[in-house]
Amino acid sequence: MGRHKAIVLTVSMLVGALPGARQADAQTFQTYRCADGTQFIVGFYDYDKRAFLQIDGEPVTLAKRLAVSGARYSGAGVTLRIPKTGPATVKHLNRPVTACAVVEKPGI
Repeated sequence: MGRHKAIVLTVSMLVGALPGARQADAQTFQTYRCADGTQFIVGFYDYDKRAFLQIDGEPVTLAKRLAVSGARYSGAGVTLRIPKTGPATVKHLNRPVTACAVVEKPGI
């Protein structure tokens, strides 16, 4: 009976891990380089409206805010704007707003 329980437990753990693996696939990461030399990585998840940044070596979670065009995220002194047209901008650490562009990854 112990062997049967171990098999059932193993199978249930594997089946339980599958939905989490599918959610991990539903994500987008982009690396940006800005005119003032700032670089940051932003992550978006399909199941979450927030933006997750890694900027100046620190993780920052930004809440989605109301925007006239495109998307705007802010929190912890950081504001990220991603318009439908034109460059994205970021403002952080009492620095002026600066234009940023996505860094394209070379093909593998």
